[in-house]
Amino acid sequence: MQGRRRRLNVISPKINTKDLGILNAFDDEYNGVIIDSEGLPSSPNSFSSILRSSLSHWKQRGKNGVWLKIMARQAHLVHIAIKEGFVYHHAETGYVVLTFWLPDEQPCMLPSTGSHQIGIGAFVINENKEVLVVKEKKCPLRCSGVWKMPTGFIDKSEEIYLGAIREVKEETGIETEFLQVVAFRHAHFVSFEKSDLFFICMLKPLSSQITIDGKEIEDAKWMQLEDFLDQPFYKEDFMSKSAIEICIAKHEQRYKGFSAHEMMSKFDDRNSHLYYAE
Repeated sequence: MQGRRRRLNVISPKINTKDLGILNAFDDEYNGVIIDSEGLPSSPNSFSSILRSSLSHWKQRGKNGVWLKIMARQAHLVHIAIKEGFVYHHAETGYVVLTFWLPDEQPCMLPSTGSHQIGIGAFVINENKEVLVVKEKKCPLRCSGVWKMPTGFIDKSEEIYLGAIREVKEETGIETEFLQVVAFRHAHFVSFEKSDLFFICMLKPLSSQITIDGKEIEDAKWMQLEDFLDQPFYKEDFMSKSAIEICIAKHEQRYKGFSAHEMMSKFDDRNSHLYYAE
């Protein structure tokens, strides 16, 4: 559901209901059910029959959403679920998740799949006002040959600040210390029609010897700040120029960005990081 962040939590143990002609399932905390993917029949006919009976049973119990995870080895069952009214929700390597909304009189309230990808740009500047820059092997023609800050995507379940440190290390071999998030860009309809959040991070170099990742990076070096800014691309790109100016202001102690602070949230009973200016 848009506007809310919801995590599906199992609140009841699995109950073996196959003897009743019903699929094994877990109750979630939103009055829905999560079907046990390990208990799905392998026969399409058996799956179709028990799925239809299960949907009728859950509807009589007043249940709302039904979540069905089908593993790659069970792919022959996907078209059966679609035929019974399930719709695609999301897919990952090895499985696809489908959903079914049971109440006829209510609009579907199930949360949608992830709508954003997260990227980082790492601005690393040393005491000599040299910026760590890279030249990528593969990039859009508009920025071909441009010396740029190391960038990349955040891995699954990775913190923003850790992703920035990792990307710099992977691309250039430079060890760094995360300082702050200084700005971020929000764009829409980027890769696969997803929205994009791009966080610009300031990092302090802890080493100086560059070792490039030859798979992605054509070259990397320490470049004088003036030469970095003098590239035609940054003179013409207002957003990139503004982002770099913010990083310079941070380096010169004229700007405060957002530091990462780990703390517990009662909302989901887990530790996470809150980014704010101190």
